[in-house]
Amino acid sequence: MLITSIIIYLLITVAIGAWSSKLVKNSNDFVLAGRQLPLFLSASALFATWFGSETIFGASSEYLEHGLQGVMEDPFGGALCLVLFGMFYLRPMYKMNVLTIGDVYKRIFGKRVEFIASVFMIPPYFGYVAAQLVALSLIFTTVSDISISQGIVISACIVVFYTFLGGMWAISITDFIQTTLIVVGLVWVAVLVTEKAGGVMPILDSAPEGSFQFFPDANPISWMNYLGAWMIIGLGSIPSQDIYQRVMSAKSEKVAIRSAYLAGGFYVTIGLLPLFIALGAKFLYPEIYLENKQLLLPEMVLRHSGMHIQILFFGALISAIMSTTSSGLLAPSAVISENLIRPYFGNKLQEKHFLWILRINIIAVAIVAVLMAQWKTNIYELVAGASILMLVSLFVPLTAGLYWKKASEMGALMSIVFGMIAYLVLETFELPIYAHIPALGVSAVAMIVGTLIFPKNKYHAPLSHHQTP
Repeated sequence: MLITSIIIYLLITVAIGAWSSKLVKNSNDFVLAGRQLPLFLSASALFATWFGSETIFGASSEYLEHGLQGVMEDPFGGALCLVLFGMFYLRPMYKMNVLTIGDVYKRIFGKRVEFIASVFMIPPYFGYVAAQLVALSLIFTTVSDISISQGIVISACIVVFYTFLGGMWAISITDFIQTTLIVVGLVWVAVLVTEKAGGVMPILDSAPEGSFQFFPDANPISWMNYLGAWMIIGLGSIPSQDIYQRVMSAKSEKVAIRSAYLAGGFYVTIGLLPLFIALGAKFLYPEIYLENKQLLLPEMVLRHSGMHIQILFFGALISAIMSTTSSGLLAPSAVISENLIRPYFGNKLQEKHFLWILRINIIAVAIVAVLMAQWKTNIYELVAGASILMLVSLFVPLTAGLYWKKASEMGALMSIVFGMIAYLVLETFELPIYAHIPALGVSAVAMIVGTLIFPKNKYHAPLSHHQTP
């Protein structure tokens, strides 16, 4: 019954993707849903940006190990990113009316920065999508006899199919359905766990000492690492195509801003439910907790709940992960097409050709992600690694380009390259603080030094966001 219900749900999702293909006429429709999303679709799409494997599997197991200190990155950092994006980044970028965040770098700094930023932006998505495929595979292996490797391939095929057909339209429409399922499913399971435990307080009282400590110990190293954890998604995902394409799909700037704030508040509140459910599961069924922390929630539901709860919970799980995966596939595919291929072949190819290039890119990204998923299966590490790479290379140039009038092309290039090099070198050492913290500092210094040594040429400056193309 459970497997049948999951198959029916997957078929419905694929059918929505097939129907959404009718709405896709060009690249703008495929990547940004033609900039036509109303508030309810835009907000649900933004909420679903990261609400996938990391929040439900990764964050819940990290919380059980390290308390709230272990989950500053997600959900708290994720909510911070949405709020900061709405406050400081959305308005200037929405006015540019461009397809990808690579185009934003081009508008501010020029073609060279567009190319380098795009090249640096793409690899993190492979690990990000791989994490979601691992999570989907874990669900399939939990409810059936297939292996993790087989589950990864099956998961990829399903998500690729409906993303390939409908692009951002398919993602947005399915996101709304999936967000509804996520909220209903998690609330229902939380209520079930609370009833079985005899109330909320027995669950909270069972938490180890320090589990609810929100702020770190009063020493500089602890505080730096604490802020570093907030930065990973909180700042690292700001220069990503994933969040850009979801925000810019809104039908107006006002709708986009409201969506960002709504999704941020929604994300941090709903994001705490998996943590509470995991704590309740550990309290009620410690034998499951000892076996596999990442599989704690699905195992608890499978062993100790009725069929209707199982269907709802696994539907919510699959919904969350498929939403994140599909958007993770579309983001690098759009950057490859629009910022690496179009600048060199734009005059030779028609719009319909670029639409097919976008779709072929989705398959290519999925193949690389499948290979990565087979190699590494720690969900939290895969997702964190993806955001860190964008944080140390792309965050500073984007912020400086939007808010520092003197920011130059060479400053941006030095910031991107030296920030990444610094992180890769520092990561090889055992430091008392996270390697991405000093690497971010190197990126900022390189931006300033590069701009001062090689200032913007006022006669040949790239277009700023105040200018028209």
